[in-house]
Amino acid sequence: MPQPIEDYAMIGDRSTAALVGRDGAIDWLCLPHFDSHACFAAILGDREHGHWRIGPASEATSTRRYLPGSLVLETTHETATGTVRVTDAMPTGDDRADVVRVIEGVAGEVELEQELVVRFGYGAVPPWFRREHDRGEEVLVAIAGPDRLVLRGAPLPRAHEHAHRATFTVREGERFVLDLCWQHSWQPIAAPVGEPEVLETTVAESAEWLAELDYEGPYLEAVQTSVLVLRALTDQTTGGILAAPTTSLPEDPGGERNWDYRFTWLRDASLTVDAMLAVRLTGRVGLWRDWLLRAIAGDPEDMRIMYRRDGGRDLLERELPHLPGYGGAAPVRIGNGAADQRQHDVLGQVMLTLQRLRAIGLDDTHDSWHLQRALLDELATHWERPDHGLWEMRGQPQRFTHSRAMMWAAFDCGVRAVQEGGCDGDPTRWIALRDALREEVLTEGFDETTGSFRQHYGTSDVDASLLQLPTIGIVDADDPRFLGTVARIEQELLVDGLPLRYRTTGLDGLAGDEHPFVLCGFWLVIAYAQCGRLDDATALMDRLVALRNDVGLLAEEVDPASGHHWGNFPQAFSHLGLVLAAAELARADAGR
Repeated sequence: MPQPIEDYAMIGDRSTAALVGRDGAIDWLCLPHFDSHACFAAILGDREHGHWRIGPASEATSTRRYLPGSLVLETTHETATGTVRVTDAMPTGDDRADVVRVIEGVAGEVELEQELVVRFGYGAVPPWFRREHDRGEEVLVAIAGPDRLVLRGAPLPRAHEHAHRATFTVREGERFVLDLCWQHSWQPIAAPVGEPEVLETTVAESAEWLAELDYEGPYLEAVQTSVLVLRALTDQTTGGILAAPTTSLPEDPGGERNWDYRFTWLRDASLTVDAMLAVRLTGRVGLWRDWLLRAIAGDPEDMRIMYRRDGGRDLLERELPHLPGYGGAAPVRIGNGAADQRQHDVLGQVMLTLQRLRAIGLDDTHDSWHLQRALLDELATHWERPDHGLWEMRGQPQRFTHSRAMMWAAFDCGVRAVQEGGCDGDPTRWIALRDALREEVLTEGFDETTGSFRQHYGTSDVDASLLQLPTIGIVDADDPRFLGTVARIEQELLVDGLPLRYRTTGLDGLAGDEHPFVLCGFWLVIAYAQCGRLDDATALMDRLVALRNDVGLLAEEVDPASGHHWGNFPQAFSHLGLVLAAAELARADAGR
């Protein structure tokens, strides 16, 4: 059984990421990219599906932290005989795919165990191991097809019952370095990574980037960690922003709500850019816009809701029956069938973000505005159709209130770009559709009986996405209709004070249940702040920030009763929500 999700920490090189457990086991790693096949997949099964553990051989108390300004992980293990420190990192900026583990004796002596189980192909393909000599040292080589891992450093583990193991004692003042490097199997073995220089460079590069953060509001440490997570989930080469580095971590214990999040949703990426803009981290947002233009280039009718990190469109969903799933939660899926859904809200979110970029001086290129015009014209041809909504319902399409409001926002942004931003075009048709959608949302999207907005036009149910209506701009936060919506969400969706997305007894097309959705909690913080309920906003924000794990990470959902995290981890949605909520509270405090 893998560890609780909240017991993991993430390290990464901005091309991929690994999850490291509190016990020192790397139980998830795809190489060389976020969406590559995993070589360590124990988190979706057991150790036989691949992991690399370096940890105490006896009972220990383990504490962790990220080195300041970075996601370089430092774990300190205290045993009855001594203390040892393990520093884990994936070096950045060197165009390699390495995991470096530095072991240092702090006090006394500690017996450590090392176990290396490599299984390429998401735990299905055992490699051929051999020991070689390279540049005067012995290395351990694992090869299967196009993949090769080379482990160098001391002590190298030795073959034992389908794994490689070593037990060794670390004494005060001793230092060991292990480097696991991925390469194509036909390439010459790479030179040593150059520790400690690459670790120093990795920390310095990250800290220098974080120093650009222009934010002095509340929850500063949490904001800093969250923007580092968002940066780590942004592919350094392409600019694609991942929703999460994992697949199939379940939303419900033993359930089937298990999805692959190692892709770039246009919505998630847009909101990530909004979060960066909210704390004035503007240096890399142009890379995202360039990614967007490349990804959606082509026929506007063929715009997808998500893409691969490089803009690719092959997201065919399939199941991996050889993996039992996290805690038995099957099926394990790779790819994502939601890529083929129609979700009308996506273009609205993209247009809102492009408008914000325009406001900070990132002028549209000819291609950028031409593409926006084409997308709006395409939306104008099918705006009346129902869709699957923000939450990617796998039931029948509906006219979701949030989706309809976001289409209003898309046309509103287009009109403003022409009328206020100097972009070319005739907005007459967009104006008519914008006005029609606003009237529709405020009438058909509002339930007179309950006094609140509703999830979609065919129900009286409420949905946490409605908390976004003032942020979208279609209603004011002090509008009685919105205040009634907040009250209904409080009455019907809160579980121990934290909001669900919606009631799963409706039309999402899946069995089982789920826990409160972390992003929705931050949306409720923002709604409270916008409504002037600052004490409620601060109290909820305090609670949400306290739900982070010991190194400041958040999954997609949290069980408020146990504190356990559920869903893919760490989740960009959760961390961007934290940043946006903190920025909203800072604005509200400044306006008191």
